[in-house]
Amino acid sequence: MIKKVARFVAKWEMLNKADKVVVGVSGGADSVCLLFVLMELQKTIGFDIIVVHVNHLLRGEDAESDEKYVRELCEKYHLTCEVYRENVEWIAKNKRESLEEAGRNVRREAFEQTLKKYGGTKIALAHHRNDNAETLLMNLARGSGLAGLGGMRPVKENRIRPLLCLERKEIEEYLLKRQIAYCTDETNYSDAYTRNRVRNHVIRTLEQGVNEKTVAHFSETMERIWELQDYMEEEAERRYDRVSLEKENKTVLLKEEYEKLPPILRGMVIKKAIVSMTKKEKDIHAVHIEEVQKLMGNQVGRQIHLPYGVCACRCYEGICITFAREMRQKEEAEKQEIDLLQSNHRQIGEWNISYEIKNAEEISREEVENPYTKCFDCDIMDRTIVIRTRAAGDYITINESGAKQKLKSYFINEKIPKEERDRVLLLADGSHILWVVGYRRGCAYQIGKNTKHILKITIDKGEKDNVRKN
Repeated sequence: MIKKVARFVAKWEMLNKADKVVVGVSGGADSVCLLFVLMELQKTIGFDIIVVHVNHLLRGEDAESDEKYVRELCEKYHLTCEVYRENVEWIAKNKRESLEEAGRNVRREAFEQTLKKYGGTKIALAHHRNDNAETLLMNLARGSGLAGLGGMRPVKENRIRPLLCLERKEIEEYLLKRQIAYCTDETNYSDAYTRNRVRNHVIRTLEQGVNEKTVAHFSETMERIWELQDYMEEEAERRYDRVSLEKENKTVLLKEEYEKLPPILRGMVIKKAIVSMTKKEKDIHAVHIEEVQKLMGNQVGRQIHLPYGVCACRCYEGICITFAREMRQKEEAEKQEIDLLQSNHRQIGEWNISYEIKNAEEISREEVENPYTKCFDCDIMDRTIVIRTRAAGDYITINESGAKQKLKSYFINEKIPKEERDRVLLLADGSHILWVVGYRRGCAYQIGKNTKHILKITIDKGEKDNVRKN
């Protein structure tokens, strides 16, 4: 059995001499087997081992007995042992989690904390083939993409599962043959937990009534799915740059390029775009991917909320994925009105704003034609003009005859993405928009033959090639 695990570890490049491996040991058969297997592999590979035991304080004397056993085991083999005592029942109640979820989170935190304390490089977990078969069935029942059909991977980031090549009966036979004692958790036989019901009823029924090699066949299928998933992810990665456009605090999926993708790759590209914002995959499920896919066919402006405070919004280019909270905060910060005539120089974010009032004869043709500078008849304009972002009721004069257009209609006609409209700077006289900065000047307050004083205002952010000459 040790040789079988050693080949599996080598195949997936799980361990090397420089590793410091944090191994979770509950005292049960699986984790005790993992510890002894690692001690055997340590002899030839040479890595360090740090043991972590988490007492969930759920089983009274049995839990205390498990903790004592793990401590004594580590003392016997001169292993570093970190013990965490966490009231999981209290944590689950306060965080409104199930006992299973709270327990997983507590163990995860304990592993990460120990990893950090000792400068660890890997976390070794004792999952085996039967565990993976149970995971596959639960993922299928709950709805899953390709990744879920592969169950748990042998290696994921810094987590390794050396026993994923073994079935439970092989682990028990190994411990029996070597006369290694372990603790038995009676709750494993209780139907109070979802995984136990799958293990004790569904898997057992399949093995007894369909095929006794059910777990082995599930495992072989999952290995083929790993290979397929790796290939598909490579394809999605290769095409992602053509489909996406990453900007400050957002990722835009381009509809035209997205629709060129094979349908099977579209979901993977969407997930990658979401994860580019969240930096987490855990709670991104198939239902979220499907919602974003449906959004691509909706009208501009529709949006949906995703995990981790992220939202996806249908925009002119396709779909914009960003943090809803950060967008709201940024919009609120940029909706400040600034009385232009109180200061001759201001800065709003990356925009530099300066102005001066000059006699008409002092203005040169070059100044008037500069795309980053606009000139207005100062004699007829209201001296309370402001620089701000859009507000309800805004309009712009679109020709010299005085015809007006709602600013909203102008934005729609120019195909300015909805999520950017609240960030476009405006030079305004009340609700009358004189200049949509970066897009066009209105036709009000034009300089004429009777103009004596001119307001010259310059607004740019150093990226002058991107500003239109309107």
